[in-house]
Amino acid sequence: MTDSNPASASRAAAHYLAVYPGSFDPITRGHLEIVERAASVFDEVVVAVGHHPIKPGFFAFEQRVELIAQSIAHIPNARAAHYTGLMIDFCRSISARVIVRGLRAAGDFEPEFQMALANRELEPTVETVFLIPEPTKQFISSSLIREIASHGGQFQPFVPTPVALAMEARYPEFYGDKRQA
Repeated sequence: MTDSNPASASRAAAHYLAVYPGSFDPITRGHLEIVERAASVFDEVVVAVGHHPIKPGFFAFEQRVELIAQSIAHIPNARAAHYTGLMIDFCRSISARVIVRGLRAAGDFEPEFQMALANRELEPTVETVFLIPEPTKQFISSSLIREIASHGGQFQPFVPTPVALAMEARYPEFYGDKRQA
């Protein structure tokens, strides 16, 4: 039996490129779960680090892109990138049709909802999709990871190995002088 629905035919022929934007300073296992799940739904996922010249971040944005690339290397249809300016303009520039956002808690919803509405106004052809991480990862945030590491705590279970090595190198007084190879 063939599907004669024009919408189904259009979907089959379309390439669904999704952008998962954020600061990822650093990328966590919670972020990684969202990338893996998005990659199972969309044809391609671009994990995009926004460049903010007045907010340098814990890791330089170039290093964040590299850490993301190393952390997602096992996902064949995902790649890391960076952008400047508005994220919706980046989506247009690469013909992305979807923005992926993770929601960890109820407090995340309101600002994400506002951003999704603004993006819809700016570019009605780009949809926003919200994914909820598994409960064991909902508390993980980049700021929490930085806080734990800055006090010599065991942050490593919450981040991919490349991030753990880079974080340890930033705090040799706690983790020895481990340098990335």
